[in-house]
Amino acid sequence: MGCNLDDLLRVDLDRLWQRHIDMAKLGATERGGVNRAALTIPDVEVHWQLASWARKRNFLVEIDDYGNQFMRRAGSDPHCPVLVSGSHSDTQPTGGRFDGISGVLAAVEAMEVIDDAEICTRHPIEVVIWNNEEGTRFRPSEMGSAVYVGDTPIERMLAATDREGVSIETAVDALRTRVNWATVRQLGTPIAAYLELHIEQGPILENENIDIGIVTGIQGTRKFEIQVIGEEAHAGTTPERNRQDAFMDAVNIVNALREVFYDPEDKVRFTIGRFEVSPGSLAVVPGRVLFTIDFRHPDTAVLQTLGDQVAEVCKKTAIRCSTEVVETRSALPTSFEGMVQEVVEECAKQRAYSFKYLPSGAGHDARYMNSFCPSGMVFVPCHKGISHNEKEYASPESLAKGAQIIADSLLMLDEII
Repeated sequence: MGCNLDDLLRVDLDRLWQRHIDMAKLGATERGGVNRAALTIPDVEVHWQLASWARKRNFLVEIDDYGNQFMRRAGSDPHCPVLVSGSHSDTQPTGGRFDGISGVLAAVEAMEVIDDAEICTRHPIEVVIWNNEEGTRFRPSEMGSAVYVGDTPIERMLAATDREGVSIETAVDALRTRVNWATVRQLGTPIAAYLELHIEQGPILENENIDIGIVTGIQGTRKFEIQVIGEEAHAGTTPERNRQDAFMDAVNIVNALREVFYDPEDKVRFTIGRFEVSPGSLAVVPGRVLFTIDFRHPDTAVLQTLGDQVAEVCKKTAIRCSTEVVETRSALPTSFEGMVQEVVEECAKQRAYSFKYLPSGAGHDARYMNSFCPSGMVFVPCHKGISHNEKEYASPESLAKGAQIIADSLLMLDEII
């Protein structure tokens, strides 16, 4: 499959690593991590910096209506759809320096090293920064890719607001103002193939001393937002029998749900990542609690069966309060098969990199791209598998090997598609 790539091009490890250092300054935390929510000022600055690098090379910069940003190196055939690689630039509040942004920077390095070598590709090559992958500022997550491929109506997503009442539409306008030379990208523009690099966010590759992970699929997910609604009352004068304590009912609901989701095989991933008590005053019986559930599993049947029990458990368990359950997100398990995986494997073999096929427990934009075009993912090791944490770390050497696979794979895909 294709030519020997070993002598064709080499990524610049030092350039790639320096860019990781530079990007980590945008939204840097005191403990060495990154807090860069979608389209906040630090995130917009990341977009501007990447667009500026692209402009220096005369690459086209486009932004679509949801705020996904694309940077394109032209191909020789204007009728060919683009080959795309990238990831996201937003982070968790106590996020690391590599989750998401490493996939973007690997794609940038791949495109630039191809450009440095003056290789003429038939397909255009693009780097994408998907907007709002983490979903910490605007919910739900992975919306950039979902909107792009038509899975989710853009009108509903543009109206979504953050906790300060700022809408995504307003945030996208601010991005366009900053990157004011970008042209408009049409949602759903055809893509020939999509390849995303990511740190593994798990310990397998590091533990087994493996260079490259070839991702077999992404487990399914269902996400819920639950409100427990009681009545505020004076903490000192209201007897227990008269209380509609939303907090106590919420605690009982959480314990009941943990029993339902208990899995002796430890395949279920059940997380309550947000728990808000209102009004949050020392002397007031809580009148309202809001909490979220993030439920994941690789089997569709289990995902359906357990997820369908959430509303009923909440209703039955609440003693004195009412409950409202909204499912904010659902996605079936995704399998990556075929051409893109084969290309990644061939490129790893040609570079003599060790590789392993493995699934992803985390969600990624590649999930939605897989329904739109041939898609795949590349994992690189991260220290102790730590992620969504300020201690997150991937070595310069691992990142360079991953970027090399992205560059080689894009060239090979250009040959065979």
